[in-house]
Amino acid sequence: MRIIKATLEHLELLTPMFVKYREFYGQLPYPDSSRSFLEKRLKRDESVIYLALPDDDDGKLLGFCQLYPSYSSLSLKRVWILNDIYVAEDSRRMLVADHLMREAKKMAKDTNAVRMRVSTSSDNEVAHKTYESIGFREDTEFKSYILPINQD
Repeated sequence: MRIIKATLEHLELLTPMFVKYREFYGQLPYPDSSRSFLEKRLKRDESVIYLALPDDDDGKLLGFCQLYPSYSSLSLKRVWILNDIYVAEDSRRMLVADHLMREAKKMAKDTNAVRMRVSTSSDNEVAHKTYESIGFREDTEFKSYILPINQD
């Protein structure tokens, strides 16, 4: 398996899996809007997306992860938010997520980040175990809140 950093050239390969990721979390597919969203992130360097590809280069995507940069005012350093990670159903149990997260962790180290953050559904036990196996720890110091902003 190869892990590569996505570029605009990978949009056609990435978009269908990104749509499936969104559907997994109960969102409507919106393939055109999904493609546009990814294109903007890549064009503007607003995220880093890693792709997991098979060694035989058969044009199949095994999985992806997308990270967004942030900063910690307290530590005066960069923080990476592992916002999206998804593995194709037929590629699960092949350590695809582990490989993607290890590449993300390497990138975080290379950019002198103080930490990576990740959130997932509280009932997603598989994700919890995977994150913990990479070295993520549950945050017991801070409690997270969200403020939904309605778009009228």
